[in-house]
Amino acid sequence: MENQDLEFNNRIPLEDLKHAVTQIKAELGKVIVGQQEFIELLIVALLADGHVLIEGVPGIAKTVTAKLFAKVLKTDFSRIQFTPDLMPSDVLGTSVLNMKTSEFEFKKGPIFSNIVLIDEINRAPAKTQAALFETMEERQATIDGKTYPFESPFMVLATQNPIEQEGTYALPEAQLDRFIFKIKVDYPSVEDEVKIIQTHHERRGEKPQTLIEPILDAKDLADYKTKIQSVLVEEKIIKYIAELVSKTRNHPHLYLGGSPRASISILNTSKAFAAINGRDFVTPEDIKKALKPILNHRIILTPEREMEGMTTENVIDMIVQSVEVPR
Repeated sequence: MENQDLEFNNRIPLEDLKHAVTQIKAELGKVIVGQQEFIELLIVALLADGHVLIEGVPGIAKTVTAKLFAKVLKTDFSRIQFTPDLMPSDVLGTSVLNMKTSEFEFKKGPIFSNIVLIDEINRAPAKTQAALFETMEERQATIDGKTYPFESPFMVLATQNPIEQEGTYALPEAQLDRFIFKIKVDYPSVEDEVKIIQTHHERRGEKPQTLIEPILDAKDLADYKTKIQSVLVEEKIIKYIAELVSKTRNHPHLYLGGSPRASISILNTSKAFAAINGRDFVTPEDIKKALKPILNHRIILTPEREMEGMTTENVIDMIVQSVEVPR
């Protein structure tokens, strides 16, 4: 019996990955207080090859967390501040005339990086947001008929202020669907706020970036992603995912349900959740963890329920309770 367990444990070596995730959390914990769930979701999205939309009011360290997260990885980082006058060429790049050769040369824009932070994505007009469609989905950009593939890893971290603020454009559904997670960041608790003020005071003006050491390089990351692909998913677990997402499509409180892309995102992220916890098989708990950040920007409440103050999270809870958990 002991030998069987041993073989089972060694099917995929996940110790290194688990250790790296612990290190990343510890490193970011030096500066970022009380955002453990936020940090874990960023790590899972990275391992599942997804992009993340981060929503919250200004001043709660959304941008700082994204910046420091990029610093923990030994990869390139770029930041684009979206504004109402931003053009697609400001993001993708533009062709410039080379006077020596009298030919146009393509000058790459800031999107050509590994971790790209887009600040206030909902401030730019639809034309500029549309420029991100191909880059996020196919990890390439086509300019003047020529395709430029991106280097791996490629991850977009986009922040947005809640929609009700002035001067913002709502992101179209097709674009929201490109984000694996929408993470809602709330105000900290009083205890956490005390710690935030305390650590800021103790830093004595030192920049947070200087305290963070890189942990993961692109090669290790690619290796971990490959291992995650091999995490076991039983047929009953796949059926459980399909049933949960299917319920969103004919729920009386919902106007729009999740797409098959949402189901695949749940599969990929639940494998990553299992792997970072040192398990080579997915459990229903991994799926439940993934549901809200994956579905809350993909499903839309009916106007009546929205007026009643119901939230998408309430409906997701109802759906989870209504579907039998596989044993």
